[in-house]
Amino acid sequence: MSPRIYEVEHSTVYAYAEAVEQSSHLLRLRPSSDRYQDVLDFSLEVTPAGSLREFEDVFGNSAVRLDFDSSFREMRILSRSRVRVFAPARGLRETRERSIIPVQWMPWQREMMAAYLQVPDLSSSQLRDLYEYAMSFVERQDFDVVGTLEDINRTLHQDCTYEPGSTDLETTPWDVYVCRRGVCQDFANLFVCLARLLGIPARYRVGYVHSGVDDPRRLQSEASHAWAELYVPRLGWRGFDPTNGSVVGLDHVRVACGRNYRDATPTSGTIHRGGGGETLSIAVSVKEASLPP
Repeated sequence: MSPRIYEVEHSTVYAYAEAVEQSSHLLRLRPSSDRYQDVLDFSLEVTPAGSLREFEDVFGNSAVRLDFDSSFREMRILSRSRVRVFAPARGLRETRERSIIPVQWMPWQREMMAAYLQVPDLSSSQLRDLYEYAMSFVERQDFDVVGTLEDINRTLHQDCTYEPGSTDLETTPWDVYVCRRGVCQDFANLFVCLARLLGIPARYRVGYVHSGVDDPRRLQSEASHAWAELYVPRLGWRGFDPTNGSVVGLDHVRVACGRNYRDATPTSGTIHRGGGGETLSIAVSVKEASLPP
């Protein structure tokens, strides 16, 4: 399939009733660059100007550290990206060998992926119920890895209701499993939890999804989107979008990843002195651009 080019504009505005006197912030807004995605152009504007330092975090994300020693009541962050997205060379089922659950990882593989195999801090009874739920997909798919992951992805999309405001950052995978409602980050968290309980490395991914004017995903394309990435034997990391019930492909722009939302959040910060009465507004635009000649 031919690659696609997207132009992304991400605007974040923090406003405070009381002036912030000193603060530090962490930004993860630059899209990933690898064999599946190429950043053609990227710019970042921050008002007011602060001390800025770029670095690569422990998860390989491009990050920016901002420090402010002067007061402000409003901070505006605007990132613009032009990204070329490629389709994976092989589909999920284009493997010669069938992988089954439980996956037999080599000791060094399990050590390297330990961060993506750690289950959330839930009660033993909650983890047991979630494990039994995950195993129901395994048994239904005759222990096939790809079939199980596709089934979970499809079922979460069908059974869970997208309802903004119904959850918050403290909502657990168990809460989502019980209430079957939430937003993209909740469905991604539940999928990550189920995969890890099955011994499949899973990480949380933040990025953007492109949609047309009449596409039901339009609201998701007006903010950062989140999905799960799972390490599939002999294929590597592959994205699953339970919010839309789709496998991540040419419609998605990847930005940051980590063990959970906090590792990959686009903007975060700490106010050391001052501040109060914070309000936050975010606007995202994702448009498809023409391929260069």
